[in-house]
Amino acid sequence: MSIPSDQLQIQSSQHTAADIASLYVVATPIGNLEDTSDRMRHTLASVSRIAAEDTRRTKQLLSHIGVNTPCFSLHEHNERQKIDFIVQCLERGESVALVSDAGTPLISDPGYPLVNQLRELGHSVIPIPGPCALIAALSVSGLPSDRFLFEGFLPSKSAARISYLQNLSKETATLIFYESSHRIKASIGDMMAVFGENRRVVIAREITKTFETVLNGNLSNLCEILEQDPNQAKGEFVVLVKGADKNVVELSDESRLLALKLIEYLPGKQAAKIVAELHGVKKNMVYQFLLDQNSE
Repeated sequence: MSIPSDQLQIQSSQHTAADIASLYVVATPIGNLEDTSDRMRHTLASVSRIAAEDTRRTKQLLSHIGVNTPCFSLHEHNERQKIDFIVQCLERGESVALVSDAGTPLISDPGYPLVNQLRELGHSVIPIPGPCALIAALSVSGLPSDRFLFEGFLPSKSAARISYLQNLSKETATLIFYESSHRIKASIGDMMAVFGENRRVVIAREITKTFETVLNGNLSNLCEILEQDPNQAKGEFVVLVKGADKNVVELSDESRLLALKLIEYLPGKQAAKIVAELHGVKKNMVYQFLLDQNSE
């Protein structure tokens, strides 16, 4: 289906602030300032203004890279009020950069209403790619990276968090969450209650910073580590959980429970045969499920 020419928006990443007034969505370092790119520095120096989640933090970065572009605040509490101001800047021919406290804007950070509105109005929005905590953590996790589901921050209350996790219990893609230091132990505990103590998990802490740590194990192991070592519960976290096994998803809870009970008394193939006959499922599926449980 063809798109009418008057509805087609074409933008070139080769534009600069001098060519066309644009909003630049600029990724900034998540910890190590050596991750600053030349393109990031040039963009922040070239625009007329910088919309910053926390102007104090952004000014520290700007000072480090030798840039003195004026900043104004744009955070979750004032974003919608700032949209008109940014539109006016663009209409005057003044480009604006959007930055968050760290990493890529809009990824669990402000910016979506702004970018969405500018797109609807036909303004140019250009990405300046760079660090992103979830991608950095996934790249070193050793978990499947062909499919992943980023869920941001979990609910703060345990009951809501457990309910949220239950809705994800059969998801086969790698699950990725952000978490804070004051909730990390409770969140891992709730994950263990929902996903089971043997589900594989990776906790990436303080990525690119001085005390960067990547813990790898099952939920039971890592829950114990967090309890025993208070230092491992400090900082900013990316939590990556292996997705549910496809065979587990296709088996009902009743089939899985029966298989686990029978395996206590019978060989695996015999237990699988009984479950298959009683519940009308494939014997190989049940047997593979038992093998997977034994290997964890």
